[in-house]
Amino acid sequence: MGGASSASLPTIGGCTIFTADDAWNSSVANETVNDAWNTKLQALVGAVNIHPDYGPDFGIPINVVPATQTKSTVSFDISDESDPGPYAFPDSSTALLEGGTAASCDGDCHLLSVEQGACMLYEGYGCSYQNGWQCGSGAIFDLKKNSYGQRPIGWTSADAAGLSVAAGVIRYDEAAAGAIHHAIRFTAPCTLPSYVKPASHEAVPSKPPGCPGNPNAVPMGLRVRLDSSFKLSGGSSLAQAVVSAMQTYGMILADNGSSFDFQGEPNAKWNDDQDIEPLKQIPASAFKVVTVPPLQP
Repeated sequence: MGGASSASLPTIGGCTIFTADDAWNSSVANETVNDAWNTKLQALVGAVNIHPDYGPDFGIPINVVPATQTKSTVSFDISDESDPGPYAFPDSSTALLEGGTAASCDGDCHLLSVEQGACMLYEGYGCSYQNGWQCGSGAIFDLKKNSYGQRPIGWTSADAAGLSVAAGVIRYDEAAAGAIHHAIRFTAPCTLPSYVKPASHEAVPSKPPGCPGNPNAVPMGLRVRLDSSFKLSGGSSLAQAVVSAMQTYGMILADNGSSFDFQGEPNAKWNDDQDIEPLKQIPASAFKVVTVPPLQP
């Protein structure tokens, strides 16, 4: 896989999001299609179109805090696979979470925070604030380094696959600038009790019915690429930038969820009709699984 140039690395809060050779920033435009795994994935998801899970009012926000931000102790449900911290999370009164705020959140309640200056990324899953931050799990990443290897093999993160969430989230500013220089996070309903790089953790869902033992289940960390021949009908330059990213960097399977849901940040500047809706015409069948590393464990 070819790494991004330093000039094109994605940035948040003045920090590059991992290194040029990181899996999230590596092109898969010329990677070989894995027909066997592609057949399984297509059988698993069926005749569906992809679904953008973001818009003006919903998505996964990324908070940016100053280097002077007071760090907090966080309690975790999965403490044995979470970095102990402390975490440079925003103040509870201003923190933006996926699905709401610290006082009222619904869903996965991811809390993502980039610390300026030190360029550290703090991520939590299932977070809330009640006399202190509480999360299901959490991870800390040094954005100046390659992300793979920062999670011990077998450990989760704020994402089921042990990956960084923020690295795979589409942001308005990068789409508006005309180019998204990283892979995109997506979900699938059934996964194996195994994973492939860059993932470090598996998650086998108990739902929907028929998932356990499904012969078409795929591993966490699986990577797909949109066919280079695909042409999006209509849509803004921002929608076209998403298509180009899917054709160049692809998407990485990071969690269980609906088939081919992919994530971006909430931003009032997104135009639903022009930036979001056109992407819903892309069929999952237009994606191909690219070279798959050996299954782990």
